[in-house]
Amino acid sequence: MSKRQSELRVADFDFELPPESIAQQPPAERGQSRMLAMDRASGALRDAHFREFPSLLRSGDVLVLNDSRVIPARLYARRTLRREKEKPTGRIEVMLTEPAGENEWRALVRPGRKIAIGERLVFPDASDRIVLEAEVIERGEFGERLLRFVPTADFFAAIEQIGHIPLPPYIHRDDASADRERYQTVFAHERGSVAAPTAGLHFTSEILDAIAAKGVEIVRVTLHVGLGTFAPLRVERIEEVRLHFESYSLSQDAAEAINRAKREGRRVIAVGTTVVRTLEAAALRSNVWELAPHSGRTDIFIRPGYEFRIVNALLTNFHLPQSSLLMLVSAFAGRDHVLSAYQHAVGTGYRFFSYGDCMFLT
Repeated sequence: MSKRQSELRVADFDFELPPESIAQQPPAERGQSRMLAMDRASGALRDAHFREFPSLLRSGDVLVLNDSRVIPARLYARRTLRREKEKPTGRIEVMLTEPAGENEWRALVRPGRKIAIGERLVFPDASDRIVLEAEVIERGEFGERLLRFVPTADFFAAIEQIGHIPLPPYIHRDDASADRERYQTVFAHERGSVAAPTAGLHFTSEILDAIAAKGVEIVRVTLHVGLGTFAPLRVERIEEVRLHFESYSLSQDAAEAINRAKREGRRVIAVGTTVVRTLEAAALRSNVWELAPHSGRTDIFIRPGYEFRIVNALLTNFHLPQSSLLMLVSAFAGRDHVLSAYQHAVGTGYRFFSYGDCMFLT
């Protein structure tokens, strides 16, 4: 029997996942992934392939993409010695997570135990030329730090030169040159994410053209994926969950297209949980069942019991056990249905997480 929503705990969103189910590489070509189609009212499942996705759309649907672009946010630094007797340490991994003001970034630092406020870090290139410098100006929990970088002519050009693609920790390999293209959607434009909006990784330009040819309206929003993608939930009860803020933007054109579709009874299909969070956060902000153009930050946490205002269907990858994203999908399609679908996916060899397969929930 399904638990009441008020009784749900983080542990109620767990499932068994063999390590070999976690995709370590993208498919050989985009668009080759498998897709598990699910009717969220009944829980009925159908095994399919992503190349079938355009055939499941209807003329008049609005397909919403997140056009955020992943930055090479994993940097490697070394400490500048602050005390004469202090021994040198190995390289320091700095994962940028969110801009925090002029020349300032929030970051995860590892190993972070000795990196104190006032510490200065330098970031060299392959020839040991210093490209960036930063000072630690604030210390948080679990390795979080606030860094103030020495101003440079083009910060993003600098991190493109020395940074690494921030593959998630469950991908047990170093990033490769191919990841710069494959861990990026073909429609990525607005730079700022530190993880890919992974449901969009399946699309090719040809598939997008086929979708448009069916009379589907394609619109774009932006949500920059931040620390919440990496941070585990450290509480037991879901009402205690607090997510990190992420920046988003909804244009006037996108808001108007979605509002027209809602008024006319046409479906709004979100490509990824980041799109869901953008649209639903914007709807909550307006306090009506229509959207207004807006740019801001959101920490919206969508869990079972949430009443969806905008989204009618969802394309999404498979998510981590006990994660806020799995809770969002469970809110959309029902926890029991979703966990049953995940059990089917494990048993039939679907590939999980960022470079894995996808689900289409209608």
